[in-house]
Amino acid sequence: MTVAEELIPETPDESEEPIKQRKNGLYPGVSDELAENMKSGWADTELRDLTPIPQAAETAARRAALSARFPGERLVIPAGNLKTRSNDTEYAFRASVEYAYLTGNQTEDGVLVLEPTAEGHEATIYLLPRSDRENGEFWLDGQGELWVGRRHSLTEAGTLYGIPASDVRELAGALREATGPVRVVRGYDAGIEAALTDKVTAERDEELRVFLSEARLVKDEFEIGELQKAVDSTVRGFEDVVKVLDKAEATSERYIEGTFFLRARVEGNDVGYGTIAAAGPHACTLHWVRNDGAVRSGELLLLDAGVETHTYYTADVTRTLPINGRFDEIQRKIYDAVYEAQEAGIAAVKPGAKYRDFHDAAQRVLAEKLVEWGLVEGPVERVLELGLQRRWTLHGTGHMLGMDVHDCAAARVEAYVDGTLEPGMCLTVEPGLYFQADDLTVPEEYRGIGVRIEDDILVTEDGNRNLSAALPRRSDEVEAWMASVKG
Repeated sequence: MTVAEELIPETPDESEEPIKQRKNGLYPGVSDELAENMKSGWADTELRDLTPIPQAAETAARRAALSARFPGERLVIPAGNLKTRSNDTEYAFRASVEYAYLTGNQTEDGVLVLEPTAEGHEATIYLLPRSDRENGEFWLDGQGELWVGRRHSLTEAGTLYGIPASDVRELAGALREATGPVRVVRGYDAGIEAALTDKVTAERDEELRVFLSEARLVKDEFEIGELQKAVDSTVRGFEDVVKVLDKAEATSERYIEGTFFLRARVEGNDVGYGTIAAAGPHACTLHWVRNDGAVRSGELLLLDAGVETHTYYTADVTRTLPINGRFDEIQRKIYDAVYEAQEAGIAAVKPGAKYRDFHDAAQRVLAEKLVEWGLVEGPVERVLELGLQRRWTLHGTGHMLGMDVHDCAAARVEAYVDGTLEPGMCLTVEPGLYFQADDLTVPEEYRGIGVRIEDDILVTEDGNRNLSAALPRRSDEVEAWMASVKG
């Protein structure tokens, strides 16, 4: 609760916007004596021994590539603003991927501006400076430092991010007066966009967004390290869940979600996306994030979850686990089919291959199984041509992975789905079979069973590397692993 909004200076400076007062606050104002008292008696807390963030060299290289793509143009990349959750509470802030990718900074209201020069561009990061103690903002405003925590000074920020820092409160006015071609990443900061409204076009801005999306298709060494870190934490999160399946049976899927979330918050920034803790027939709902269902022995748990690191790189891993530790005959039959499809998909991930190859390889195996089981009439080529397997496979077999769980989404189709795999790309391979509880076209014993197996695969110079290989996949290995984890 932002109790700070109860307070308001009695005589604010006319040049400043008065600090907002909450309608039903308990304090009607601030006395002159208290206001004066709060101005002094504070130690110097400037940090003078800072070093650049670990990815400073990489973010500089990314800005250089952006500069080379758009010479002579002003480029504006906002972090975004806080979003209201309800009344006077906000959602946890997450900076825009484009901004974080180019700066390493994650604070709200930040804006990166690349000003064109004869040699390329000069970058400036615009941020909120330390809270003002002279006008009382640091303790009176709901976003003042005594309420939400210390901000870096502009000098500190310049050292950390390797970019000169300026006061973001002056940026909108400067942009309104600016001349020359300009592009902005839209959708994050309405104030900045309003300042540029007569200077930009949707088509030109989309070109900027597409470029920044495609720039992330191939990961650098720092990014690969962060993805592996995210996956390693995720593996530990899955182990945490297996250890408490008995408690989940006594409560609900929420126990599983909460258990994984603890690992994500302790070792990372957050979960990379809403955890899917789908037990029993809920596994047939692809994005089941309500997680309020029963967890029953003898059924399967489809757990799709990923830890996001402090630098925003996320894992995306799925395992389908027998809640009692053992697959029954039908569960194993369906699981092994999905495993075989995933094996084919992973084998197709290699440099020079078409992006679609891993999807096609996995879908072919699943179509073959469906024909073999008599669920759809063959031949397999006919099934694939007509997409008949999709009744039970439903989704694509994977996607790019990085700072977004579905990374690089704005890339051109020819660069992504119709593109070619290169070393440094990271993608998921995640085939599945889902037999809905009300599907009368399949035998009754299939109904309510959903299986997905998902791993994070890095394209290497000579093939691929499964970043999530520490989590067993084969059905017998899954059973042995679960028994070992449970002790």
